[in-house]
Amino acid sequence: MQKKFITFEGGEGTGKTTIIERLAIDLKNQGYDILKTREPGGSEISEEIRKVILNINNTKMDYMTEALLYAASRRQHLTEIILPAIHSQKIVLCDRYIDSSLAYQGYARGIGIDKVYAINDYAVNGFYPDLTIYIDIDPQIGLSRIKTNHRDMDRLDLEKIEFHQRVREGYLKISQMFPDRIKVIDGNRSLEEVYNEVKKLVLEEI
Repeated sequence: MQKKFITFEGGEGTGKTTIIERLAIDLKNQGYDILKTREPGGSEISEEIRKVILNINNTKMDYMTEALLYAASRRQHLTEIILPAIHSQKIVLCDRYIDSSLAYQGYARGIGIDKVYAINDYAVNGFYPDLTIYIDIDPQIGLSRIKTNHRDMDRLDLEKIEFHQRVREGYLKISQMFPDRIKVIDGNRSLEEVYNEVKKLVLEEI
């Protein structure tokens, strides 16, 4: 069985969620069997964990607790949603996956990329995407987009700009660690330009 598991990564306000939704519609119209999902969340239990992680009142959350909650949510999501879809020959488009944990908790929180990778490798039992698209954007531009679009702010949105800059540094470092899997796209362009490049990469993969 040839799996087709494609993940999308980026800091806050990259437009990746909008791009994934549009891509799913376009691919379905071309006859592909698509499952669109997200992390943290994607399944009932994982969505409950998401509420805990992103609750703006949970400011006392320990960084390692945060990392473990993401890994737990990911494990449930993988076994309940992603793997059954892959076994049914669906193409899975997932908004965030393991690289988010590596960038946010491993690098930006300072836990260590290797340590967070080990936690998550155990959680996913070595199940990694065929392709990961990282949309790279200046954090200040991304956060300003969130405010302009009036999206509800979560606990991570409220972090200082320095944190979001470290997240970007983490993603760029991780993309160098896994160059065959992670493709970097310039997200500082128009949404249409970014979408066209994303669609081209995905069609080449599937």
